[in-house]
Amino acid sequence: MADIPSEDLRQTMRDPEAFEVFYRRHAERVSRFVARRVTDPHTVDDLTTEVFLAAIDTGDTYRTDRGSEMAWLFGIARNVMASELRRAAKELHKSGRAAGRRTLDADDIARLEERIDAERAARPLLSAIAQLPKSLRAVAELVDIDGLSVADAATALRIRVGTARVRLHRAHRRLVAESGNRPETILEGSS
Repeated sequence: MADIPSEDLRQTMRDPEAFEVFYRRHAERVSRFVARRVTDPHTVDDLTTEVFLAAIDTGDTYRTDRGSEMAWLFGIARNVMASELRRAAKELHKSGRAAGRRTLDADDIARLEERIDAERAARPLLSAIAQLPKSLRAVAELVDIDGLSVADAATALRIRVGTARVRLHRAHRRLVAESGNRPETILEGSS
C-alpha cells in the first residue's frame, strides 16, 4: 500500500478511525522491530504502543520526500528503544518494575512469545552487528535485520543515502573480516 501524503498523515494522526487503519497497517512490522531487540512480551507490547503514541505526537514531522512511512516509524522506534534502554539502566537497581503495567492476558503473552521466538534467529546477526561502531551498527541493523532499503535507513537515521551506503559497505566488510562469513550467510538463519 502506498504511503500517505504528508498533509494527509498529519490528519490521520488526529482522526481516530484513520489512525486505526494506519496502526493496523504498520503495527506488526513495528512490533517485530521491537521483538528483535527485547525478550519480554510486556515490554514488546509497551514499546510498540509508545512508538505509535510518539507517531501521533510527531505526525507533523513526516515528509514523503524524505522516505517511507516505515522509515519514519523505524526512526521513531529507534528513539523509543534508546529511551527505554536509558530508562532501564536507571531502573536496574529499583524494585517493583512491573507495577503499573497493564496485565496481558494469556493470548497476548502467547502471541508476543511467538513473535519473540520468531525473531530469535536474527539475534546472532544482531550480536555480531553490536560489535560494530555505532554509526555502522545503526545502518546495518536497519538494512540487514529490519529489512529497510538503504534509502529508508538513511531517512530513519537522518543521513544521506550515499553515507548510508558507505557505512553499510564498511559494516559488511568488518563483519566478513571478523567472522569469515558474509552478513547474508548469518542473516539467512533469521529469515
